[in-house]
Amino acid sequence: MNATRSHGAAPAAKKSSTNRAPGLDGDLPGVSGFVLALREQLRAGMKKLGDFSLGDLTVEVCVGSDSVWALIRRQGRGGLALRAVYVAAGNLSCHKAERSDDEALRLEIDSPVGRHVVAFRTSGADLHRLRMTVRLTPAAPLLIPFAPRDLYPLDSDDNPLGAKGKVEAAQRGMNSGLLYFRLDEPAFGSALYFQNLTAMNAYYRATDTKPDGAVGGEWPELGYLPPSPPQSGTPPTAPLPAGEDVVVSDAILVFRDWAADNEAEMARQFLQMLGVAYQELTPPAFEYRDWIWRAERTLADLEKGSPAVVRHYGQSYVMPYLDAEYPDFMVQMSVIAALHDYGKWRGAPVVLEGKLKRGLGKFYDPAVGTTRRYLPNVGDDKDADAIDSWYFYHPLLNLGRLALDGDDEARELLLKSIDYGIRAARHFNYIWPITYDIKEFSIKTKTRDDGKFGQTDVNGIYAYVMIQLYELTDDDKYLREARAAIDAAIGKRFNLMYQANLTAWGAAACLRLWRITTEHQYLAQSYAYLASFFHNCEIWESEIGNAQHYHTFLGPTCLHDAPYMAIYECFDSFTAFEHYLSNCGPDVEPAVRLLVSEYCKYSLDRAWFYYPDILPSDALADKSRSGRIDRNLSFPLEDLYGDGQPAGQVGQEIYGCGAAFVYATRSHHLVTDAPFRIFCNEFIRSSERTGERAISLQLEGGETCTADLSVVRAGRRKLPKASLVTAAGDAVQPHATYNDRIDFRVSANGRIILTWD
Repeated sequence: MNATRSHGAAPAAKKSSTNRAPGLDGDLPGVSGFVLALREQLRAGMKKLGDFSLGDLTVEVCVGSDSVWALIRRQGRGGLALRAVYVAAGNLSCHKAERSDDEALRLEIDSPVGRHVVAFRTSGADLHRLRMTVRLTPAAPLLIPFAPRDLYPLDSDDNPLGAKGKVEAAQRGMNSGLLYFRLDEPAFGSALYFQNLTAMNAYYRATDTKPDGAVGGEWPELGYLPPSPPQSGTPPTAPLPAGEDVVVSDAILVFRDWAADNEAEMARQFLQMLGVAYQELTPPAFEYRDWIWRAERTLADLEKGSPAVVRHYGQSYVMPYLDAEYPDFMVQMSVIAALHDYGKWRGAPVVLEGKLKRGLGKFYDPAVGTTRRYLPNVGDDKDADAIDSWYFYHPLLNLGRLALDGDDEARELLLKSIDYGIRAARHFNYIWPITYDIKEFSIKTKTRDDGKFGQTDVNGIYAYVMIQLYELTDDDKYLREARAAIDAAIGKRFNLMYQANLTAWGAAACLRLWRITTEHQYLAQSYAYLASFFHNCEIWESEIGNAQHYHTFLGPTCLHDAPYMAIYECFDSFTAFEHYLSNCGPDVEPAVRLLVSEYCKYSLDRAWFYYPDILPSDALADKSRSGRIDRNLSFPLEDLYGDGQPAGQVGQEIYGCGAAFVYATRSHHLVTDAPFRIFCNEFIRSSERTGERAISLQLEGGETCTADLSVVRAGRRKLPKASLVTAAGDAVQPHATYNDRIDFRVSANGRIILTWD
């Protein structure tokens, strides 16, 4: 599938084949019969079933020979044809049905295959939003060998062959079923098409299919391609059950009347439109997770030593996986940074943090003047001189976090190592390969599988490290390096992401750079990083296969082309976004705050399912590529799959154990001299003890969103009676009460006051 082909002016005319469709643009590789059929039906005219307005857009719903269409037009500037129903046999009987108060139009369509019900909803005083939900009740057990795509751009004469534009982003794998495109000729503007895949779980389960790359297409035939079983001499027989209502499409379209013409503005518009589509969704229910209990279990398993911790040179080192791989610098720093945060939260350093820090010096190589990935005694099966670009800078970022918190040893090791890191950045002109030689800078692997790009988002994590050094030393050279790195990343558009957490740190770096320099271009570039990140998220809740046992909503796939969500990228992105949100202000797009805050909220819930003791044993892989799985140890699996494959195929990730400490310290808040803790799934931006038994809390999540706040009993102390009011004095009633916890649901953005007796 080529979802990014650009169609501009036609090349010099060539002799047309007599078989060429009249009016076919020379830039088009060809069109299907569905495009030609639509063109002819629009020319001949279709029967009108109803119409309604959508701001300055008009929507006319018509029936053709085999389909029901919603024709969305901007007067004199083209439009879109959205297919609502397709029945290969035709013979459609359509009539209006009684609509609910929130619907613009409801239709019932009877055909030989059964009854379709189509509901249209509109909203949006600012960005216009159209939602089309289609339900089918089959007349017989229904096999679906094929159904066409549902979205076609139209020129000002309603000709799908005359419209010119470009798809900027389309669904990747099992990520969100979205399509972001522009229609330039005529100047209709831009649109975001979002297929709510959650609504189609029953369809996927019944037909034994999955929506892998289902939304995309080849211009001008775009949109959703309903997955169907592979056809062969003996095709699978997995029908939709007769008489059972099932959703077959739940499309949300958001429109702008002009298309962005540069990367930063394009990213901003994408995030705005995605935020509008998100507000139309019904996110899964959030469940309270006791991350403190999980953190204590994880700490106990780390302190046992083997198989999580090994000894070399008389010091302790964390293993990457259970009984697999060698200790490396990135793994050590990831766990140390998380333990450091946990110790601060508890009010006393974690002993294990000090033990692990004592072994860090062995990673430093004075011959090359920097830290290496592996210890000097790494096995011969590893290339000790190979540097994975992001692996080099990520542990330096965690050193920077410790150094900024007053750790002099971390500061010294960071400053000893960073000159090499700067030389590498300049050597590669801030365009990093996948791997290179630590001594010679010779490239070992230049690009990823696409053959075009290396590690495109290392620029962001490098810039973040440079900003940390600038804040540590007040030396402007580091600020210049941060600028150079971010500037070099401009132009990657939706190809900016290599690995999810690096992209998140890039967004945080850009926003911090904007705060330091006040130059708006860095705020704008943060949107480019975020657009690439959210393009690679599963903004839907899969119930396919083993996915019914865990949550996928808002989970990022770990790499740009990865088939799975990974725990490390999950919680490290959460940490980066905490920094992003701390630098937000009124100038940041509200949709950006909404999406980032919602990612962090659902990360707290989704990450719980990476722990193998939470999943049924038959949902786990029989064998892992790295080490083994022990359900008795509180270390997370690396991999969960939106398509329901067995979890843990990569392994049980000890270096991901920092998740429990990070989530515990950000979601649970200690209250001095109170018999409880406060849990909140939004970041609490500020708090003030306004009385002996009163505390004021400020939340700064997304507009129109909600936050869950719980009063949680501390230890065995008695839980007091608690009351919660808004800043306006409105009482908030608990939505659930337990022996050890009182749960409230509040606005994600605003001030609330908690009192207790």
